[in-house]
Amino acid sequence: MVRCSAAAAALTFGVLTAPALARCGNGSDFGPWLRDFKEEAVASGISPGTVETALAGVTFDKSVISKDRGQGVFSQTFLEFAGRMVASYRLQTGAAQIKKQRALFERIERDFGVPAPVIVAVWGLETDFGANTGDMNTLRSLATLAHDCRRPEMFREELLDALRIIERGDLSASEMRGAWAGELGQTQFLATNYLRYGIDYDGDGRSNLIRSVPDVLGSTANYLAQLGWRRGEPWLREVDVPTTMPWEQADLSIKHATADWEAAGVRAADGKPLPNLPASLYLPMGRNGPAFLSFHNFDVYLEWNESLVYATTAAYFATRLAGAGPVGKGNGPVDALSAAELKQVQQALAARGIDPGPIDGKLGRKTRTATRQVQLQLGLPADGWPDHALLAALR
Repeated sequence: MVRCSAAAAALTFGVLTAPALARCGNGSDFGPWLRDFKEEAVASGISPGTVETALAGVTFDKSVISKDRGQGVFSQTFLEFAGRMVASYRLQTGAAQIKKQRALFERIERDFGVPAPVIVAVWGLETDFGANTGDMNTLRSLATLAHDCRRPEMFREELLDALRIIERGDLSASEMRGAWAGELGQTQFLATNYLRYGIDYDGDGRSNLIRSVPDVLGSTANYLAQLGWRRGEPWLREVDVPTTMPWEQADLSIKHATADWEAAGVRAADGKPLPNLPASLYLPMGRNGPAFLSFHNFDVYLEWNESLVYATTAAYFATRLAGAGPVGKGNGPVDALSAAELKQVQQALAARGIDPGPIDGKLGRKTRTATRQVQLQLGLPADGWPDHALLAALR
């Protein structure tokens, strides 16, 4: 589980210092850097024995840098990504796990207020319910990313907290194997979140998010609860939208009463009443694609993972496990840009003085906001979805 995920926390190369640029992805001066880091770790209060034992033999891993630079999955549209990730076998396995672990999930919901479908969707999406937690040396991955020039401060803290997890007795250095960016366990906690939110839910005296299912599921619920999950409230409801409406209101930062959305022609896709709560109209693929009302608990998903397509897919997966049907395709064909074309849009927005966020060909919240702003300026439907009409107008 990745808050401020590895995909979303990039630094801009243009502001890097000369020494940082010298070690961008090539492992230069890793040995001296590691010696300095060990001194820093001991100075922070971690015992010399833990530091020396855990980091003995740790080397730079070029494959981690390659993976860090090549995260193209987040350039997919919601329907592409969700269509692949919310597969029938995951829905079937997830439903079976909810049934199998019923008593545990009932206890978790009493303690934290987070329902089983939400936790199981995270579990399934992150590691196929614990089947694929990763087999990379976590300390080596974190040391590589802490040494690299792109996000050194973030991963320096992660590496320090990984050592603190060892010192606390939750995991040994040899047990710390996981994903390439240092995430650990069956719901992929970064070390900082493991230390902060990992709990002992099976009563054995330690928080083991790699092997203990109660610890994994309880810690996941604890994390979401600490991020602000509201007991008994929805997170995402699919809706049908009219073909024309004030599209500039369809923004995750704008909330209206559901009655106001209904007055504008928005209707629940399943025909059931909508809850009387503030909600945003969220169009992950613009006015012609799928549409949702998103509630406060969906904001928690975005705290958990800043990638819109990933967070939306996890939330949608949870709605399916809770009984919702497959998502519809919307009102018509969706005009989607390639990653290269989206990059051109981002560059054009930046040239106009409108901040699109990282110029990376990925449609994050900043790019959506910037797109909506320029659509209003150009007299285009301001749904925050960059298409070829916008690209042509910007050119």
